[in-house]
Parts: sequence; C-alpha cells; structure tokens
Amino acid sequence: MARGSRQEYIAPEGLLRIEDCLTADGAVELPPGVTLPSLIERNVAHVGDSVAYRYLDFTGSDAGRAVELTWAGLGVRLRAVAARLQSVAARGDRVAILAPQGLDYVIGFFASIKAGNIAVPLFAPELPGHAERLDTALRDSRPSVVLTTVAALQAVESFLDHLPPALRPKVLVLEHIPDSDGDGFTPVEVDVDDVSHLQYTSGSTRPPVGVEITHRAVGTNLIQMILSIDLLNRNTHGVSWLPLYHDMGLSMIGFPAVYGGHSTLMSPTAFVRRPQRWINALSDVSREGRVVTAAPNFAYEWTALRGRPAPGDDVDLANVVMIIGSEPVSMDAIAAFNEAFAPFGLPATAIKPSYGIAEATLFISTTAPTAEATVLYVDRDELEAGRAVPVSADAPSAVAQVSSGQVARSLWAAVVDPDTAGELPDGRIGEMWLHGNNIGRGYWDLPEESARTFHARLDSPLEAASHTAGVPATADWLRTGDLGFYLDGELYVTGRIADRVLVDGRTVYPQHVEATVADASPIVRRGYVAAFTVPGDDGERLVVIAERAAGTNRADTREAVDAIGAEVLRRHDLTVHDVKVLPAGAIPRTTSGKLARRACRAQYLDGAWA
Repeated sequence: MARGSRQEYIAPEGLLRIEDCLTADGAVELPPGVTLPSLIERNVAHVGDSVAYRYLDFTGSDAGRAVELTWAGLGVRLRAVAARLQSVAARGDRVAILAPQGLDYVIGFFASIKAGNIAVPLFAPELPGHAERLDTALRDSRPSVVLTTVAALQAVESFLDHLPPALRPKVLVLEHIPDSDGDGFTPVEVDVDDVSHLQYTSGSTRPPVGVEITHRAVGTNLIQMILSIDLLNRNTHGVSWLPLYHDMGLSMIGFPAVYGGHSTLMSPTAFVRRPQRWINALSDVSREGRVVTAAPNFAYEWTALRGRPAPGDDVDLANVVMIIGSEPVSMDAIAAFNEAFAPFGLPATAIKPSYGIAEATLFISTTAPTAEATVLYVDRDELEAGRAVPVSADAPSAVAQVSSGQVARSLWAAVVDPDTAGELPDGRIGEMWLHGNNIGRGYWDLPEESARTFHARLDSPLEAASHTAGVPATADWLRTGDLGFYLDGELYVTGRIADRVLVDGRTVYPQHVEATVADASPIVRRGYVAAFTVPGDDGERLVVIAERAAGTNRADTREAVDAIGAEVLRRHDLTVHDVKVLPAGAIPRTTSGKLARRACRAQYLDGAWA
C-alpha cells in the first residue's frame, strides 16, 4: 500500500467494519451488541499479537522508553482486573481511576467497564491545582472502588483520608492484581444504553459535573469521528499526550479499539517539558501510515515556539492529521504551527479546527478532510448584537472567527434563540442545540438539571433552510450553553453564554477583550489573559488579569497597564477598572487547559492578588 494512501485497509476477518455501522442511507447505527468491551474482545481474538497501546516513558531518559501492550496482553490484564473488581464491587458501582498517565490507566478504565461497573476517569491527587475538582468528583460519584498504581498509592490514600468515612472507597493497586485472577471473571451482558463512564466536565464556567456517557454514545461518536476526519484507512494510528481523564484523551484510546490499531501515548508533563517529543512521535508513526493527534491552542503555540526540530533533523509529518479543539480556536496558533512545520512535510490541510463537548461524548464538528483551516472576519459590534456580519480583516471592528467545519454524520446542530426555543436562520448568533445518539444520558444525580439541559424541546424550527430536517417534533435536544452561527455551510463557535459579561450596558465576549490586551503590550503572555466583571457601586466593572510573557520578569508593568487600559478603551469603548499583571502560571486553568474565568474571578474577589 502506498504511503499516505487513503484507500481502505482490508480488515482482518472478524474485526468491525465501518460499513456495518451504517444504514442503507448512510446514517450511523451501531450493530447490536457493539460496545468497547466487545470490540476489544474482537481484537484479542483476531489481531491479538498486534500492538494495542504504546507508552513513551520519559521519566528516566530524554530518549524515552517505549512500553508496549498487545491486544492479547490487554485482554489478559482486563480479565484479571475486572475479576478482582467483581469480587469487591456490585454491578453499576462507580470505579474511579486515580492513576498517573500510562498503560495501567488504560487497563483500569477498560477493566471497570468490562466488569459491569461505571468507570470514573479522574487523576492522581498530585496533579497541581486541581484538588478541589478531584474532591468534588469523588464526593459526587461516590465510587465504591478506586484503582491506582504503586507510584500514586500514598498520595491517593492520603487524599481519600479527607473524605467522610462513609464515602471512602476501597483502594486496589493495579500492579498487585495477578493475571491469574482472570480465571474468576464472570462475563457480563452489557446493554448499549447502559452507562459506560462518567465524564466530568472541565469546570471552566461552573463546578464539574459528571456526564453519563452510554455505550451507544461512545460507539456512535467514535464512528462519527472516523468518518468526519477520514480515518477509514485502517493503517491509521494515534499519538496523544492528552490526559486520559479528558474526553479527547479517552477518544484517542477508544478509536484503536474500533480498528484493532494502536495509539502511542505519553504524559502531558513529558510534552510540556519538551514539545519536540510530540513531533518526533508523530514523525515515527507517520512513516508507517496515517497518524491522528489532538491538542488545544496552547500546545500548537508552545510547540511552534519550543518544539522545532533542528535543521536537517529527519522529521516527516506528511501523513499527520491534527485536531485543534479549543474554544475558540486560534488562527494565530494554527498559522504559527504551519509556518514552523511546513518544512517537515506538514500538509496545509493537516490541522483540523473542531468543536466538541463532554455532553456529546466529545466530537461535534470539524473541517472537511481536504480543506485548510479558514478564518472569517465579522463585525464585533454586530456580533455582540447577535448577528454575524462579514467585514474585511483590516476593518477597525473586525474579529476573527475560525470555522469549525461541518457537523458529524447523524448529528443535528441547530442554532436556537435560548429565550424562545425557536431556530434562528444562518448568520444569526444563538445557542447551539444538539440531537443524536452520541449525546450523553444526563448529569449524574442531577435529574432537574438533566431535564433542562438534555431534554429541551425546539418550539419552532425554520420552515426553510432548517438544520433540524429529519428530527421528530417531539425529540429531545441538548442545550450546549455554547453560542455560534452558521454561514455558507460552515459552523462557527463564538463563545459560552456563561462567559459573556455585561458591562456599560453591553454584552461583551471576554475573549475579544483578552485578545486586545495581548496586542496592547509585549509584556502580556498571549493566550494567558482573563477578562471578567466584578460588582461596583456604579454597576459591573471590567477586570483584566494577564500573565507575563517569557523574559519580561524584570520589566516595569506600569506602562503595560496604561497601554492595556488605553487599547481596550479605543477598540471596545470600555473602561478597565483594574489590571493585574502576574507571573506565569498565576491564572487558574481547567484540567483540559482552558481558562477558568470563574475560578479566576473568585480568586480576585478573595483578594488573592491585592
């Protein structure tokens, strides 16, 4: 097979075929009984000697030590861990994975599902700055068992000691479970509408909540992703450093289960310390066939800055597909990465701006396989008023909107007036509502909020050019809380309803102010600015928190503060009440790397940076 060919690879007998997951009219519909455990069992039976997951361990060497797990080896470990879980937990009990990135994490996640439990992918307590999120998730999900590793055991036990006795789960160490335990495994009949796992939201605009993801939602979303990104060539593999407790990180270990392929994993810390490790891993797999990866804005910016190979390095990115899924996607990040890595074969079409949320399992839309990332400039004032009006890039009020492409097959996305529940025409900004089999079942133990969010009813679809065609009038819709619009067949995400701020009588998107702040002074670290409002005697007041750029620690901030205030006033006609310029790392971020504006505002009000 020619290198980079997109002709479908002939599957070994017995593996799932993508065409078996499509109806006669091309809609995504899983065959009966298809779940992650059943897919893994197929792979164990038919491609057992093939590598399933490879972990690059950089803890002891800059070169990295590759640890591999075949499908057969994975099958042995899953039976053993699942059998042990069956001996200490009842079916439907939650099993939390509190472990570092690595193959044991993969085993723990899949084994929890295989045992008939509900997996709760979390993280080891040593993750800096996220103890409150972990505590919230544990108290909410109430796991009966925690799976961890030898390396994390002490930290896990110390953390669990702070829970009330009634909530303290039993702790199992994955390495201490022998393969022979698998002899006691009892097969479990799993219904596709049973809950596979709880995916906790990032907490960027509210405390984290657990989304109930069913087996049907998992399988449907993986097929949608494979079709949308054109991963039909079975000689496609993954490379990922994304945390395995994150929805995209889980998808990167999920899609090889569909194919019987493999993913190469590394830790987020290994990537951050030396981003060229990501590039080298992509290059290595690119030589074998197609390779897919995913990351948020900051990773592309960081890699373009610190991860460039040396001239003459043997790096080949010709077969790479790169998902960028931040909200909103930064065209500057894409341009910087393309400029840095085009000399190493990176196609102009490689980077795929995409949109996804935990409530939809993950994937919602992406750009076409043969399309380059595109940006549309719209008038900022019109955007704030709810209309997308294109302008030239050099217009004084122009703001960039990166296209998120087309919605996945068998998923409907309507732009809706959140107050009237009526569908809005193309070019109007509204809340995006979703309908499809990839949508989660609801929020764990929150029936009223689940009803409001997952079971909304669309009152008045458009009579012409509706994006709801084919959906029954009585169907449930998911309210995403995200704002966006359609234009010329493309979907654009403009921001979150909860993030918008009301200041000086206007509703403002904070990311527009944040971009202006980054442009105002070289002291500001681009992408590390948070804008929000706080109450004052004369109404809401605008506050800006900005981190210092590298190499500016000794620079006087007074000039930068004045420049920021002046530029925000000039571009937005808004008065900045307060500006804080802080060291790198000061602004709280979610576990997926998003700005945590809610937490940042809370810290400011608590006087953290007085």
